[in-house]
This record gives sequence, structure tokens and C-alpha cells, in this order.
Amino acid sequence: MPFEPLEENKVSDYFTIAFYNLENLFDTFDNKYTRDDDFLPTSEKHWTTKRYKKKVRKLGYTISKIGFKTSGKHPVIIGLAEVENKLVINDLIHSKFLKTKNYDVVHYDSPDERGIDVALIYNKDFFNVITSEIFSLDLYDENGKADYTRDILLVEGSLNKEKVYVLVNHWPSRREGEKETEPNRLKASTKVTEVIDLIKQREDNPKIIVMGDFNDNPYNKSIKQLVRSQNLFNPMVTILSHFKGSLNYRKQWNLFDQILFSANFFEYRPNTHNFSKANIFDNEFLKQFKGKYRGTPFRTYVGLKYKGGYSDHFPVYIHLKKS
Repeated sequence: MPFEPLEENKVSDYFTIAFYNLENLFDTFDNKYTRDDDFLPTSEKHWTTKRYKKKVRKLGYTISKIGFKTSGKHPVIIGLAEVENKLVINDLIHSKFLKTKNYDVVHYDSPDERGIDVALIYNKDFFNVITSEIFSLDLYDENGKADYTRDILLVEGSLNKEKVYVLVNHWPSRREGEKETEPNRLKASTKVTEVIDLIKQREDNPKIIVMGDFNDNPYNKSIKQLVRSQNLFNPMVTILSHFKGSLNYRKQWNLFDQILFSANFFEYRPNTHNFSKANIFDNEFLKQFKGKYRGTPFRTYVGLKYKGGYSDHFPVYIHLKKS
């Protein structure tokens, strides 16, 4: 699909907040401290500089389009998952479709064994970072050995002069089975609850956005526990269906990618941001266009086979309207 030019609509009061799992955005260099060997030019996947640059350009184009029809502008805040390091994020924000949009990065290296992290990119024209920090998740395998995973990223910032807190997550996977790994995601949910409690100790009635790839659906225990304990609103509950989700596994749609937020985004006061809508950004150019997987995310790889797509996840987003 040819890339379309963008036209800015500067009068909109809508602002897009998004989350996107980028599916293994690795550079082509060997990091001897992590398991990144699958993503090297010499690996079986043949992860070359050409393939890397193509993926970065495609991801940049995707981000530039999220929520654009409503807001008339690029997303102001985007949480990212499955990024290897700050280098790849810098390449992303300086790629063809984002380089003029004044994005900056919040990123910390996590202890994840594969070397993948979460991060936040933000448009400095609309969002100013005040502080940021990370919170580690202490997990152990059946032998009592530390099982390293992604940190939780907390960013405190000013969105058009209104303070908000954003937590970016990538919770433990289901690789060894949904039930077998559920306790790890429940621990992640509890950790996020603890972080929000800390925020509430510092500030009365804070505005909080919790986003991420939770590796659980809106109806799973880990998400419901978090929503209930912190009085959060999850707009994704009504979006997941048999025909729609952010990722597809064995012909079943899931919505692991979600954006939750505190109920005070429904309090309409002057010069504040209020919730307007939520959706999955699943435009046709992001989908497989033929074959038995038609309509599912157009991936970069399926196993060792290079497909040249975007990601195995669709981005999700919410619109906030400034009153």
C-alpha cells in the first residue's frame, strides 16, 4: 500500500494516547549480555540492516496515522513494548514519517533476558516530562531462580499543562500456558496497584493512565483485579469480540493491548482532558490481505520466515478532549 501524505488540522481539541507492541524491534548488533542472537544479520532470520530500516519506517508510518482522522495530529503519547534499546527508539522517532514531529523518549534498560523493554515516546509540543522511574517485578521459577522480565515504567508529566501519570507495562507472557503463567500476571497487577497507591499518597485525585500489553484480556483476573482495586475504567471491555482484537492466536482474537484510566477523566472541568473514545487501530494496511490469515496483523516474521510486515499486534488508542 502506498504511503499517504498527512495534512495537519490544528484546530482540533482531541489528543490521541496510544500503545503499540512493535514485535521485536531489535537493532542488528550483537549484545553479549542478552539473548538477541535471533536478530542479527548472521542468524537464521537474516535480520539485516535493510529489513530493520524497512520495519522502522513502517512502524513510524503506523504511529503517524493512529487517531489522526479525529485529532488531526499525531499521537501525543505512545507507550511502546518490545523495543531492544534507546537506539531503536531514536531511529523510530527520527524516521521518515515522525522526524518533523518533535518526539522525545523515556526509556530504561530492563533486566529482561531477551533484552526487550518498554518505553514512552511523546510530542514535546503537548507533553512535558516532569519525572520518570521504573519498578521491577520480582519473579522466580519453580527452582527459586530469579525470572527476569520487563520493568513497569512510570512517567509523570504535564499534558497541555494538566498533570497526568502514565504507566507502561508488558506483563509476563503465556508461553508456558495461560493457567501456568497466570500467577506472574497477578503479581504484575499487584505491583501496578502498589505503584498507583504510591501516586495517591503523593497527590490527591491524580489523573492516571495505565497502558500496556498485559498478556491477558479485559475479562481475565489480573485486569479485573487492577480495575476494581483502583477504581479504573477500562474502555476496552466492549471492544473485544469474536471478530475484533489486537492480536490473533490460533484463529482467536485477543485484546491483550489495553489502555485503562482513572475515573476522573469523566469529570468535565475547564482546561482538563476528558475521555472521548477508545479503539483498536486496525486499518487495512496493517492486515494480512490474503490467505488463511487474511485480516490478522501483518507480521514481520512468522517463525523464521520473513514477511516484511509491521507487527503481530495492532496498536490501541484513546482520544482525550480538552475542555
